Amino acid sequence: MDRPAVRMDVLATIAVLALGLASPSLGSAEPGPDVTILVYHRFGPAVVDGMTVRTTTFEANLRSLAESGRPVIPLRRLVDYRLGRAPAPPAGAVVITADDGHRSVYTEMLPVVRKFHVPVTLFVYPSAISNADYALTWAQLRELRDSGLIEVQSHTYWHPNFRVEKRRLPADEYERFVRSQLERSRTILARELGTPIDLLAWPFGIYDRELMDAAARAGYIAAVTIDGRPATDADDLLALPRHLMVDGYRGAAFTRLLAPLERPVGR
Repeated sequence: MDRPAVRMDVLATIAVLALGLASPSLGSAEPGPDVTILVYHRFGPAVVDGMTVRTTTFEANLRSLAESGRPVIPLRRLVDYRLGRAPAPPAGAVVITADDGHRSVYTEMLPVVRKFHVPVTLFVYPSAISNADYALTWAQLRELRDSGLIEVQSHTYWHPNFRVEKRRLPADEYERFVRSQLERSRTILARELGTPIDLLAWPFGIYDRELMDAAARAGYIAAVTIDGRPATDADDLLALPRHLMVDGYRGAAFTRLLAPLERPVGR
């Protein structure tokens, strides 16, 4: 008695999927263009450590992107494309991210981002916010969110080295530890910022299949690494590669970093 109804449901679902696949707004079945994702950490007038990029270097990078006509898109746009929710990114697209929530993101990065009006995804670990002397405050984080240019997402709860913790903890304790790091960060950031938290940056770029599965169970739809190459359609959404930016990437070095994106328009 129920079989015809089930069959109609299946046919209706297939029809909807077919319409979606045929929709011009989602593009063709051809692979989308590679997208280079950049990750910065700290900014300042001088290089004080390997993770600091001078503010002038960051500004020069954005100027180079603008002058070369390379589109800067939100990470969310790339994720939505991979999920079938948005058209393919334009050829030569670049994504800008920043990790950790250092206060210089507010004092140094934000004015430059506003000047060039580019989107940024900021990954923070909430245990440091309004606690560590180097970190952003919640008020500053909300101002970044309210700029309309910066999306705040998760970098776990306190930026652990999962490799070290896996060696240190029994298997069941490690599983609980991972779950806590992933879920607690989402909960706190969503509560404090009032925005969906479903993107993740792996601390130290460490990830494996076990961690990726845990992230999916915790509610993350995509995550980023520091694997140092452009992101392609073949990359797992929970392990999208990024280039780790240092101060040496300016001028010709920055151009060479983006060289894999060189391709004829429309291909």
